[in-house]
Amino acid sequence: MTMTFGLTPLISLIAGILILIFPRLLNYIVAVYLIIVGIVGLFNL
Repeated sequence: MTMTFGLTPLISLIAGILILIFPRLLNYIVAVYLIIVGIVGLFNL
């Protein structure tokens, strides 16, 4: 039995934990996520 994990759920889990621990990071985490998604969308990575 093999288990595969997607990158998006893992990033979401880590971001959620960091936001719970450090609520001030919310703005930065959302901004970085949107920038990464935008770059990946533009360049079809």
